[in-house]
Amino acid sequence: SGLDWSAVKCFSSTGECSNEIDMLWLMSRAGYRPVIEYCGGTEIGGGYLTGTLVQPASPATFSTPALGLALSLRDEDGEPTENGELFLVPPSIGLSLTLLKRDHEEVYFAGCPRDSGGRLRRHGDQIEALGGGFYKAHGRVDDTMNLSGIKVSSAEIERAISEIDGVAETAAIAVSPPDGGPSRLVVYAVAADAAAADADRWKREMQEAIRSQLNPLFKVSEVVIIDELPRTASAKVMRRSLRESHQ
Repeated sequence: SGLDWSAVKCFSSTGECSNEIDMLWLMSRAGYRPVIEYCGGTEIGGGYLTGTLVQPASPATFSTPALGLALSLRDEDGEPTENGELFLVPPSIGLSLTLLKRDHEEVYFAGCPRDSGGRLRRHGDQIEALGGGFYKAHGRVDDTMNLSGIKVSSAEIERAISEIDGVAETAAIAVSPPDGGPSRLVVYAVAADAAAADADRWKREMQEAIRSQLNPLFKVSEVVIIDELPRTASAKVMRRSLRESHQ
């Protein structure tokens, strides 16, 4: 507040899925300069989806596949879809050929669907193709949860509870009960002020937000207060780490 942002030409965002309200607010600080969304990975030598300065910028979306690379969205049966797992279409300059201490074939190609040019390459992100040529990221495929028989992504849960008072950050995971049965929804929360953290109140308010914005069948089983969320070097939240460490 009160600063001169007029020299900003554009912003860049990568790592975690963006929130359109946050992105629109950021753009408004600098006369609605665009946020260039960029999604990819080290093992592909860059990105596969991006924004540009020559296309309209819709907050929290991508406007084009990256230059020199093609992609394919597939459903659980390997069929083309508008909202599903993203696969890369080889070849493309930058795609890794080997992995250190891992089986490259197993990680990126085993069990992948095919197209007319051959096997597709796994990347692990869930992407939705929107109207007008835009795309939206929904996080990692392995961050998709099955709650009460309904599939929902961690990102959708986290967006619904993003306005809970006193909560700085959240990570939603699904955990399997020790004795089997449906997955339970567990939310890890970082407090804006540790002294004011209130897991019981947050659980009630999160449940109401999820009920009104997503689905009343999604029940918050537990809220775990944590000092900080585990992240990769590129700032992606390590939800798999939270699932593995949950007791």
